[in-house]
Amino acid sequence: MDQQNALIWKQFLPGGCHWSGIIRRGTTLRLTDVNGGANAAVLFFNQEEKLERYNMADTLKSQHTFRLTKGHACHSDMGRIFCCITADTAGWNDTVCGLSDSDLIQQKYGTARYQEHRNQMFRSGLDGMLIELGKWGLGMRDVVSNINFFSKVTANKAGELTFHLNHSKAGDYVELSFVMNTLLVLSAAPHPLDPKQSYRPGAVGLELFNTPAEAANQCSQIAENIRALQNAKHFYCEGTL
Repeated sequence: MDQQNALIWKQFLPGGCHWSGIIRRGTTLRLTDVNGGANAAVLFFNQEEKLERYNMADTLKSQHTFRLTKGHACHSDMGRIFCCITADTAGWNDTVCGLSDSDLIQQKYGTARYQEHRNQMFRSGLDGMLIELGKWGLGMRDVVSNINFFSKVTANKAGELTFHLNHSKAGDYVELSFVMNTLLVLSAAPHPLDPKQSYRPGAVGLELFNTPAEAANQCSQIAENIRALQNAKHFYCEGTL
C-alpha cells in the first residue's frame, strides 16, 4: 500500500461483537477474517437519508447472481450504489440467509447471559444489529436482508441450502470501495446455518484507506452497475463518470 492509499484507521472486532460507523465516499474498507470461519453480517444505509438502504433483490437481479464477490456492487433501494467489491480472496459471500436470532442461538448453543459471562455471552446477529441501529435512531423495521461476508451457502435444484464449513480461511479479506457516504452496520455473530456445535464466532478486522485509482472501475463491467454509479454521482451533484 503506497503513501497515497495509506491506512486511515483500523479496528479489531472480536467474534460475536458488533460495530457501526460512517464510511466516506472515496475510501475503501477492508474486512479481514482474522482466524478463519468468521461471518461478517453487514447492512448499508445512506448516511444523509437513512430511509435509503441496501436492497438485496435489486443487487442480485441487476447482476444476475446469487452470491457476491469481486466485480459486484451493493445496490440501494433508490437505484444507486453504496460500494463496489474491489477485492475478495474468499470468492463467495452469502446474500440470502439473513441473521441469527436469540431463539436460534439458544437452541444451538444454550444460554450464556451478559450478567454471568460478560463479553463471552452468546449474542445473536439480530441483537447485535439492533444495538448498533439504535445508536443511529434506527430499529427493527430497518432490518432488511443483509450480506454475510466470508460465508458460502449454495442451493441445489430443490432449493435446499447448504452451508460450506471452513470456506473462509485465516487472512481472507474483502475490500469495499464506497461511492456514497454510508452508514455501515456490522455483526460478527455466527451465520444462522453454521453447523458448529459450540459458540465460536470468528473475529473480524476492519481497515480503512483511500480508494486506489485503479479500483474505481472494478464493478463497471455490468450495465446496471454503470447506471447505478451514474445515479450515485448525480446524488452528489457531480457530472457523468
